Amino acid sequence: MMMNGSVRSRSEVSEYMEEESLICKRLPKELILRIFSHLDVVSLCRCGQVSKAWNILALDGSNWQRVDLFDFQVDIESSVVEHLSRRCGGFLRQLSLRGCQSVQDRALEIFAQNCRNIESLCLAGCKKITNGTCNSLGKFSHKLLWLDLGSCSLITDNALKALSDGCPLLEYLSIAWCDQITENGIEALARGCNKLQVLIAKGCILNITDDGIRHISSGCHLLESLCVSGCTHLTDGTLVALGAGCYQLRTLELAGCSQFTDNGFMVLARNCHHLERMDLEECVLITDATLGHLAAHCPWLSKLSLSHCELITDEGIRQLGTGACAPEHLEVLELDNCPLITDASLEHLMGCQSLERIELYDCQLITRAGIRRLRAQLPNIKVHAYFAPVTPPPSVGGGRQRYCRCCVIL
Repeated sequence: MMMNGSVRSRSEVSEYMEEESLICKRLPKELILRIFSHLDVVSLCRCGQVSKAWNILALDGSNWQRVDLFDFQVDIESSVVEHLSRRCGGFLRQLSLRGCQSVQDRALEIFAQNCRNIESLCLAGCKKITNGTCNSLGKFSHKLLWLDLGSCSLITDNALKALSDGCPLLEYLSIAWCDQITENGIEALARGCNKLQVLIAKGCILNITDDGIRHISSGCHLLESLCVSGCTHLTDGTLVALGAGCYQLRTLELAGCSQFTDNGFMVLARNCHHLERMDLEECVLITDATLGHLAAHCPWLSKLSLSHCELITDEGIRQLGTGACAPEHLEVLELDNCPLITDASLEHLMGCQSLERIELYDCQLITRAGIRRLRAQLPNIKVHAYFAPVTPPPSVGGGRQRYCRCCVIL
């Protein structure tokens, strides 16, 4: 008989079965179930092949409260989800189908009917699902707290209306790259999901405006994290709205929102004092004044990205380096492509004892000597910088232009 890839005699098989039977006799079923509850999907399936007794225990619904099928995404068909939902029933609390592109609405309708205690569901990259899935969730999944619909590009505002009507406990929602969502869907969401703490709307480029964020601000006062990176229609009206209603904000990602100005960040900083992480990459209109507002009013700031904010100068970094967050909390500062930053900025940051990483790519006025002085003061800091080779001036006399060193090497 073949077992574990090798041939075993009848006596060895008999001995193996006796050992397995002995384990079942000595360990109570409840204890075996407790052990199985810590295993992943693959390990549970392997245990289920050991014996009939173990098969029953391994496939017990209580062991399938948290299931992640991402590693099997290519093989997951709708029938697998349907069978899983029948097996797990009310035991299932967390399910990840991230990247399972073959799964369709009908399977998730059956899932929602069978697994009504689901609290966390990841459907990111399930490109075939439509509003029908959200209709099913709104109808049956009233305990849902966490939902990721990232890159589910077929869903529309009606999906958010269904969630608003049926999932009032929702705390986390990602609709990243769902480009059919408009402010009407955001308004419906805010109306019914007032416990929302995290909203990821990255890449909803054309359709989300200041009005949508105003609805969030007026309806979701518990919001702690908001990502609207790439939503290029947003203006200072968004920052004013957040400052007026989302006082608990801790994470704000605004990369690529190029219409924001110092005036908007002044209102935001004066009202949202709990901000810890901010991504302002390519907020190209902000100046040192924004850093002054953040330094004065946001003492918990730990990560700040200012990449491609080309109007920031040493003065802004000085204000940040002497602000309330600097001595103990500031950990990461990204200054890529800030052409006006010089070694003086590094001097201003030497008192930031918690600073772990600084990004300085393409900061042409930063020198190696300035970085050495910063490292001498903060020996554990990671400095990421790039120094482009200097291109020699053209040769005198109209001759052929000389190549820079890297061109010669190439």
